[in-house]
Amino acid sequence: MYFTLLVHVVSLAPAKKQVKTNKKPHHPDNMDIRTVATTPFSDQKPGTSGLRKSVTTFQQPHYLENFVQSIFDSLENYQGQTLVLGGDGRYYNRKAIQIILKMAAANGFARVKVGQRGILSTPAASCVIRKYKTLGGIILSASHNPGGPNGDFGIKYNIGNGGPAPEKVTEAIYARSKVIDSYKILDGSDINLDTLGESKLGEMVVEVIDSVHDYQELMESLFDFDRIHQLLTSSNFKMSFDAMHAVTGPYARSIIEQRLGAGVGCVQNGTPLEDFGNGHPDPNLVYAHDLVEILFGEYAPDFGAASDGDGDRNMILGRKFFVTPSDSLAIIAANAKFVPAYSQGLAGIARSMPTSQAADRVAAALGIDCYETPTGWKFFGNLLDAGKATLCGEESFGTGSNHIREKDGLWAVLFWLNILAARQQSVEEIVREHWRTYGRNYYSRHDYEGVDSERANTLVKNLQVALPNLKGKKYGAYEVEYSDNFSYTDPVDNSVSTNQGIRIGFTDGSRIVFRLSGTGTQGATLRIYLESFEGDVTKQNIETQQALGDLITIADEIAQIRENTGMDKPTVIT
Repeated sequence: MYFTLLVHVVSLAPAKKQVKTNKKPHHPDNMDIRTVATTPFSDQKPGTSGLRKSVTTFQQPHYLENFVQSIFDSLENYQGQTLVLGGDGRYYNRKAIQIILKMAAANGFARVKVGQRGILSTPAASCVIRKYKTLGGIILSASHNPGGPNGDFGIKYNIGNGGPAPEKVTEAIYARSKVIDSYKILDGSDINLDTLGESKLGEMVVEVIDSVHDYQELMESLFDFDRIHQLLTSSNFKMSFDAMHAVTGPYARSIIEQRLGAGVGCVQNGTPLEDFGNGHPDPNLVYAHDLVEILFGEYAPDFGAASDGDGDRNMILGRKFFVTPSDSLAIIAANAKFVPAYSQGLAGIARSMPTSQAADRVAAALGIDCYETPTGWKFFGNLLDAGKATLCGEESFGTGSNHIREKDGLWAVLFWLNILAARQQSVEEIVREHWRTYGRNYYSRHDYEGVDSERANTLVKNLQVALPNLKGKKYGAYEVEYSDNFSYTDPVDNSVSTNQGIRIGFTDGSRIVFRLSGTGTQGATLRIYLESFEGDVTKQNIETQQALGDLITIADEIAQIRENTGMDKPTVIT
């Protein structure tokens, strides 16, 4: 198996009887620390974004507790330290927070900063970790996966720089989860998560913090809020933001509606719900259909944007115009001079391997490096910490910078608003001018979701076998220049990550990339990325799927997609 697959596996290991030890009858708050006997679960290997499973899997006795204790056992010198805790508000979020708080108290943490009502977007969590220099944080989210009692849940640990734990940490957590035999938890009442302020849980201080304040303060330090305010209060400019009943609702209402003056009603679906309003909180053209209908409607506003379950992704739309995430990264880089925090220049740009090469062209024009990394935001952390990159992006609707160590959906929206306010042009005008300057990278991702895991594995194995024989082979007008399984050597610590995606590159610069995603919980998701460069301005107005038509056919011919997946067409095309 060449890629990490998160497959829904329910452990049948019987739960052992709980036993009480280490009682402290004279504890000042009359609370006892229990050491609970347990047995390992076989399926707690974190993927690119932590551990994601169905809610029912996490609800198994000891399942969440085992993984949390495995996190704590993998950390050094955590006693007496501060931890950040919060999530995207999905089903089981509040219950999980209460469990984690009691475990943190039992394991000797001095303080936990937890978001009010259990809400803390992933970017905000990174912001808080960095601002208060905490040991790290636990973020509860399955990102863009559906929520509710029958939906998904997730948990990941972020280290002291605010970014996702690197592989050496997640591997240590997984190794511990395979042998764990007990966990510690404090007996005590649940904490009131709705009221700001401090309370005690045993010896530990629980501080319920304003979920938005620190993040909003950071955004105000980066962008020209006065200029954006002028834009949003102008009678000639209208925008719509779809929070998809996910975590960014409170952030967007406070920043965009109130501070920047867009007014009540600008934010749609702004109340976080445990089931995301029975929707799929993935900001793309399929799942953000409410916003798409508005922006492609008769009376479309000038600008539209959406974010996902935990607030780290974004979709950007103009009036009847979609901006691909790859183009968005490139355009942000090319226009960074208009934004105060980035006006002095960029150290470099980093993109995930499947992301289009549009950003590479901007980097070349600016005379800075562009780094190609595996998928997963943790790979950007070293580059950011070392000062090698300022902006980072992934084609999966994730964009960010060195202000935190996560991708940041609302940050990307504010960046676009700053550009629009400075340039006084429409979204479409800015994008088309960018294409005229740098050329257009036609780009699309085809997702085949819920593919039978055995079928998906067969497809990848067949591709791997075919790779050595593809160089020089012709498919119509396309000739294969290289074919490999992407390997990355980190330029900072020289760590090596192999088997990160099958690449087939052609002599004209076109590419086809095949990957199995590690962010789902049911079956496998096959992602196929297609890219073709067009420098001729007269040929930059072709519909994307039409422009990529030959590559789509070649991808199916090489990988036998229909035969191996049993599916006639992709589930989602973006």
